Parts: sequence; C-alpha cells; structure tokens
Amino acid sequence: MDGTLAGIFLIASLSDMGLNDCPTDCLRASDATARLSFQAAGVEFQDEIVGSEVLIGYDVAGKYGPFQPTIAASVTDENGMWIGAGAKWTTEDVFNGPLFIEAALMPGLYFDNAEVNLGGTLQFRSSLGVGYAFDNGSTVLVSYDHRSNADTQTINPGLETIAIRFAIALN
Repeated sequence: MDGTLAGIFLIASLSDMGLNDCPTDCLRASDATARLSFQAAGVEFQDEIVGSEVLIGYDVAGKYGPFQPTIAASVTDENGMWIGAGAKWTTEDVFNGPLFIEAALMPGLYFDNAEVNLGGTLQFRSSLGVGYAFDNGSTVLVSYDHRSNADTQTINPGLETIAIRFAIALN
C-alpha cells in the first residue's frame, strides 16, 4: 500500500475546508464532540494477517475547520507499539442518517520490539472508515489503515490494520 489513504484524507478534507470553511475562516475553531475510543484490529504485513492490535485514542473537544485533533496509542500481540497525534476528518454529508465517513492522518513513533521492521521509528498512520453515530454521540466504526515511513527511510514495507472501533462521547 502506498500513500493512497493519506491522499484521500488530504483531498477530501482540504476540499471540504475550501467549500465549507474558507468563505469565512478556513481553520475557524468550532465545537466537536470529545471521544475516548477503543479499537481492536487484525494486523496485516506483506499481505498476510500476522497478529492483532488494540488501540486507545482520544479525540479533542473542538476542531479547526474540518480537522479534529486526535491522539492514539496501540500495542500488538507481538509487543509492537505505536503512539501518534494528528487529525481526523469526518463527514455526515454522504449518507442520509447516522452513517458517516472518517479519514485520519497521524504521524507517530513505532517501536517494533522484534515484531516487524518498518524501516524506522517515524511512521505515518492513515486510515479510512465507515461508521455509525448513536443518538448519545458515541460511534462505532469499521476502518482500514496503513502505516509506513512515507519513504523517509531505505526500508518501507508498511503495515496495515483492519479494525472495529467503539468511541464513547465525553461531552
């Protein structure tokens, strides 16, 4: 997998910002629901499922234009660890009802602990998912993500996850 998910995040979020936020203030601060999320995933390396991962994340109670700051940390059953921070872009405009699409881009640090060599500590995690929003603000999401060093190192094999995430609304 190359940078396709990161490209989708950039194109969709910047287009949304240009169409909906820039007529007034492109990165205007606004309210957003803070959420604590828990994710379980299958880990894929070189087109083969190699284990599982759990992730915990926090979405900040606010956004800038279409971007909501987020932080996350994960660990795999092979003791690989990742921690990062970045932004999410979410739209409810595609579907009628409680369904939404979410994309995210988070640079972070990866510690393989003898799991798989991804070519370096700096790893960019990009994701794309479809979710359902409950009336209380909590969400459930199915997503696919890709982690790689974006060719900043000689070795760049990438790591993918296929996940389900539940997020609890905090405000």
